[in-house]
Amino acid sequence: MQLYTRTTGSGLPLVLLHAFPLSSAMWLAQREGLARACRVITPDLRGFGGSRLGDDEPSIDLMADDVARMLDDEGVERAVVGGLSMGGYVAMAFCRRHPDRVLGVILAGTKASPDTEPARDNRERIARAVLADGSDVLVKEVLPALIGATTKQRRAMVFGRVKGLVQAAPPQAAAWAMRAMAARPDSFDTLAALKVPALVLVGDEDELAPPPDARAMAEAVPEGRLEVIAKAGHLVAVEQPEAFNAAVERFLSSELAGVSRSHG
Repeated sequence: MQLYTRTTGSGLPLVLLHAFPLSSAMWLAQREGLARACRVITPDLRGFGGSRLGDDEPSIDLMADDVARMLDDEGVERAVVGGLSMGGYVAMAFCRRHPDRVLGVILAGTKASPDTEPARDNRERIARAVLADGSDVLVKEVLPALIGATTKQRRAMVFGRVKGLVQAAPPQAAAWAMRAMAARPDSFDTLAALKVPALVLVGDEDELAPPPDARAMAEAVPEGRLEVIAKAGHLVAVEQPEAFNAAVERFLSSELAGVSRSHG
């Protein structure tokens, strides 16, 4: 499966994997703001944006292997791998399946614990609904929790942009990804086994993957650090792009300074 990818900048490769049910379009501010610090690589995960879905069974591991092939296509041996929400699940699966290709990890608005049974049942219900009725169910049931209270009150343009990205999600891809996320394993062992630095980012208004989940993840990583970003919900990179980018730059310059120079 070949992923459609947007790339900007040069130097240290930074892969950013998008949230459900968006596309790499969500990383616009990161492609612009981080390009001076690194080579920003933002693929559309399978079925979203410009990437085809294919006929495979739903699987986060498969999505991680897609990313490994994408790095081959980009001529990148090792990269800092980051993801937000669903992208974080894929990033953790990438660490589990391709550990020798990871220079560092950035996990935002995500969690290492698997779904509870009620959460899995709810994902299946939404998957069936989106196949039957299209993206309206995503706008009604998924969109409200993606955005924090401050954004809803004060950032109408941001909310409108996210709504547009949700509405653009292909129903088949949304259902496939829901089922892939429902079947994902616990990733705390993966975090504990990391031999590279990790940055965990969370918005203080995130209700889907709240700060206590982020703290547990950061504490599980031998070289983990946590940053809580104020006045942001689940889509912290879209809601507070300057703060998000600044946190990423601090992480890259402090934890990966030597690696950055070798890729410069």
